[in-house]
Amino acid sequence: MLNITVVSVGRIKEDYFRRACEEYGKMLSGFCRFSSENVQAEKLNGDPSDKEIQIALNKEGDNILKKIPQNAYVTALCIEGREMTSPQLAAELEKISLSSSNICFIIGSSFGLGDKVKERADLRLSMSKMTFPHNFAGVMLLEQLYRALSILNNRKYHK
Repeated sequence: MLNITVVSVGRIKEDYFRRACEEYGKMLSGFCRFSSENVQAEKLNGDPSDKEIQIALNKEGDNILKKIPQNAYVTALCIEGREMTSPQLAAELEKISLSSSNICFIIGSSFGLGDKVKERADLRLSMSKMTFPHNFAGVMLLEQLYRALSILNNRKYHK
């Protein structure tokens, strides 16, 4: 069975986003072993310098790397990543599952991900060219994973 882990920086503050993630997590468990891990976000002042942001991203990155399951295929969500349709994501998951039963998706802070994490990633994935609230990324990712696994299992959800 496929193991999917989502590692994200920070906790989702909004109850409605948190509940949506919990619901998709339950739905995903019908297709895979799903788990999520959080890494504490580094505290930055209201207007951090580029250097302060880099230091924070490096610290968060070190903590993210510790949470990645052994032998996992790692997908980092980042703005410069590859965009995919839902069927393309389904095909990518199917291809990955042929060589690894552990897939780890990483969601960074609102400032993104550090270079070490991006370098560790086997795939860089962009959710869209549009900008969305950071806390919405988890909901979007879980919905798309559920949709992709529904496609692979010939379920009607995708339609």
